[in-house]
Amino acid sequence: MFRKSILLTALAVLLSAAPAFSQESRFEAGAFFGWTFADGADGAGILAQDGNFYNRIDPKDSIKWGLNFGYLATEQAEVGFQFSRQQSKLTVGGTQTNDVGDMGILNYHGYVSYNFGEADSKVRPYVMIGAGATHFPSVPIPRTQFQTPSNTKFSTTWGTGVKFFTSPKFGLRVGAAWTPVYLKSDANGWWCDPWYGCYVVGDAQYSNQIDILGGVVFKF
Repeated sequence: MFRKSILLTALAVLLSAAPAFSQESRFEAGAFFGWTFADGADGAGILAQDGNFYNRIDPKDSIKWGLNFGYLATEQAEVGFQFSRQQSKLTVGGTQTNDVGDMGILNYHGYVSYNFGEADSKVRPYVMIGAGATHFPSVPIPRTQFQTPSNTKFSTTWGTGVKFFTSPKFGLRVGAAWTPVYLKSDANGWWCDPWYGCYVVGDAQYSNQIDILGGVVFKF
């Protein structure tokens, strides 16, 4: 009789908890829009036909938009995928700066995010880290038959911000993110060690995207 009472009690608890669990929002989808501060790399440089010396190539600061989809494995831990596009232009710089042409930079990142607070909190700060790829498309060079080569590079992304939920299923998001993309390393002298010998030291150069973003969040 005692065991039967325990089983009935446990069953009642499970049945009462099931509806609450089934109604819990486990997925988040969002869209975001903002501004990106971007840079590229420098090199040896060339003297162009227009008489100017150019030694830098950069993406121009521009707008960015993107989409993300995540699964809440726990109340705090989220895993997902994020896509973004920077509506940029390719520029060359040196004795003067000129736009070469339109260049839409694409980012594809899987991410892990930690959301502070409880699942039903109206305000939830978050931090996230992701890894994936950044694609730089080819850009036609004006008044020539040439174009820059397209390239896809491994990249990471790091972000933080706050989500404000106006209802259980909808919220707003503001945040910032940084996406560094390794481009190349330039020789920067020699380093010598009595045990390991001498080798060339490289100066790594990255293309950076620093984003200020706002968006919407949907929970379901």
